[in-house]
Amino acid sequence: MTVSNHSHKHFSTTRWSVVMQLAATSSSDAHGALTELAQRYWYPVYAYVRRCGHVPAMAQDITSSFLHHLLQQFRNGKPLAAQGHFRRYLLMQLHSFLAGDWREAIDAENTAELDAPPKDLEQRYQLDNIAVTSPEQAYQRSFALEVLGRAFKRLRAEARQTGHLAMYEALEPFLGNEPPAGVYEALARQLHSRPLALVVALKRLRQRFRELVGEELADTVTSPDDLAAEQQALHAVLRHVQG
Repeated sequence: MTVSNHSHKHFSTTRWSVVMQLAATSSSDAHGALTELAQRYWYPVYAYVRRCGHVPAMAQDITSSFLHHLLQQFRNGKPLAAQGHFRRYLLMQLHSFLAGDWREAIDAENTAELDAPPKDLEQRYQLDNIAVTSPEQAYQRSFALEVLGRAFKRLRAEARQTGHLAMYEALEPFLGNEPPAGVYEALARQLHSRPLALVVALKRLRQRFRELVGEELADTVTSPDDLAAEQQALHAVLRHVQG
């Protein structure tokens, strides 16, 4: 996906732009948009807290309390600092929360605004963050992987809806790298297709995956320039991961 595919009009309806534009009115739409974003990005917050040294159960409690605290502050009309990137805003608020008396927040009664936390938080943390050296690195890495993971899930769902799930599952391992020699031929026999058809299908899957990643990032910013910056940040994190 390229930034030019998103107009300024489009950015007036992204989740984060809705939050920023309607925050002053305590609009239910703005609160709903912030709640959805908080629900989406449990994982990077959890990864940050775990890398701070907290055990899994405590890290989950701290993450839950922080996200509820974030929504409570918004509901109470606390002004939002001008911020075009939800990723940065979330980390800034997490720093502030952990610098305060967060233990009282854990003991406080939380509302039921958020769904239950994802069940695979610790498993993902162990797989993704073995080599991280700081809480912020864990956060940035996990945020990027969450964006990619959401795009993968959407791409798979689209393949299922269009009846191409078997082809998608065969080609998914090669979304980020070229298949070795002979793979197209072997998969063509397996799928009762032609090698050239699989070459074209993989090219289209890669393009659609880039578009979906762009859509996920677009929902966390307020302008095309912010989207371009987030795309660059994502690529930088992924290059570090691969390195």
